[in-house]
Parts: sequence; C-alpha cells; structure tokens
Amino acid sequence: MNGRPAAIGALVLTSILWGTTGTAATFAPDAGPLAIGAAALGIGGLLQAAIAVPALRRGRASLRASGRIVAVGGLAVAVYPLAFYSSMHLAGVAIGTTVSLASAPLAAGALERAVDGTRLTRAWLVAAAVGAVGAGLLSASDVHGGSDGSTLWGILLGLVAGCTYATYSWAARRLMQAGTPRAASMGAVFGLGGLLLVPVLLVTGAPLVATQAAFAVAAYMALVPMFVGYVLFGFGLAKVGASTATTITLLEPAVAAVLAFVVVGERLGPLGWLGLALIAMVLVMLAVAPGTTDVETGEPELESRL
Repeated sequence: MNGRPAAIGALVLTSILWGTTGTAATFAPDAGPLAIGAAALGIGGLLQAAIAVPALRRGRASLRASGRIVAVGGLAVAVYPLAFYSSMHLAGVAIGTTVSLASAPLAAGALERAVDGTRLTRAWLVAAAVGAVGAGLLSASDVHGGSDGSTLWGILLGLVAGCTYATYSWAARRLMQAGTPRAASMGAVFGLGGLLLVPVLLVTGAPLVATQAAFAVAAYMALVPMFVGYVLFGFGLAKVGASTATTITLLEPAVAAVLAFVVVGERLGPLGWLGLALIAMVLVMLAVAPGTTDVETGEPELESRL
C-alpha cells in the first residue's frame, strides 16, 4: 500500500492528459489517424526509451529473460494508437474514446484470467454484458441514422484499442513483477512500440509538418499526453495492478466526451445516448467492484479495487 495514493493521483492526471488527445487531433484535420497515432506514441515511445537508457542497461539481463513479454507489449503499443485514433476518426471522439477505454478493463480481466489464472467475478461478467449492449446501441444509432456504417467500424477498432491497451499494461506490470525496474520495463515496451511505429510515421506523416498548426498538434500529443502521461502511468502501474490502472484511467472518456461536445460540437441520437449511458454504467461498475478474484482463495484481489 506504500505510495498508493500518489500512484492513484498520477493515474488520474494521466487520464486527464489522455482525454485531450481526441480533441487535439481535430485541430490537424489534414493528418490522418494513422499519422496522428504514429507520431503521438511513436515519438513518445522513443522518448520513453531515451530517458530509460541507464535503466535498460542495468535491466538487460531480466529483459532478455522476459523477451516474449517485451515483444508482446511492444507490438500492443504499436497497434494501440493506430486503432485508437482510427476509432475516433470513424466514430467520433466521444464514442471512440469511450468504447476503447471501457473495453480496456474488461480485456484486462480476461487477460488476467487466461494468463495469470485469476477468476472473473459476477460483477465483471455483468459489466461485460452491459458493455456489449451499449456498444450495440451505439452501432444501431449509426445504422438507423442512415450513415455509411463508419460508427460500427469505429466501435470495432475501439475494441481493438481496448484489448491492446490492456495487453501492454499487463506486459509492463508483469515485467515489473519479475524484478525489472519500472523505467526499464516502460522503456523497453514503449521503445519497441515506438520503433515499430517509425515506418508508419515515415509513410503517413508528411501532413504533420505541412502547417504550423499540424506540427503543434503532433508535438503536443507526443510530448504531453504520450511522453509525460506515460511517465506518470508507469509510476502508477508500478504501485497497482493492470486492472486497477486501467479502471482509474476510465476518467479519460469522461474528459474526452466533455471536450467533444463542448469544443468539437459532436452530437448523438437517442440510441447513441442510451448506448453511451450504458457504457458509462460499465465504467462505474468496474470502478466500484473488483474485476477478478484469486483462484486459490476465491477472495477479491485488493489490487483490483480503487
């Protein structure tokens, strides 16, 4: 429990910073979601690795021993921003962010069940069912509205984003539990992810340097939400479990939704509002109830609570 309040505070601040990314991306309309995602987490990931060089050297033996976990985490880091920003591009900032972040703790619980042997609680199963209904209503809102179905694709990409977010959170946490220092764990996972995103940035990133506004957006997202945000996230993740960290960062969609409605001017139909309300209910359910239980004792994990 030592340092837990500071860890939770760091994760809350991380959520606020991350919640600004979708709205910030709208100020660079000529840059596609792949370019935005590659710049944000590609540059941010390489910066994470750069500041962690001494720790990476000290932890190279443990990182080499956990090479598969590093590879899985790095691949998840590379896929996450491409799916996340594409989700917001297709479905809107509010829907894309909410689906991505609401699915992350559900995916984290499923991952912990499959890999770590934890058992899912009834509250987690109910939250998953409610979330599925909410996502369906968001998609139905798009279909009944007569659009081209982009919201459905945005929701699916949001689910991919949620799964990859949970995966790299789990990987970084597993490295720390294996004795790898926090800075080395985050530097290795995010550095590898950043390297994998460099080719995407080289192919798609020209619009980001075409105007001062686009360059400012890319610089802000890489340095503030991604670099500073993930430094804070790594600090918090070292003190709490992946399921707890992903649950705390559910504050992000609330920030993103407010900015989407106030700044971007997004609107939803009745079914969309109902679906969004159900997903918000999932966030509350996951925040107040433990997501997994220990297989041996059957007792809720302390780290799965706020």
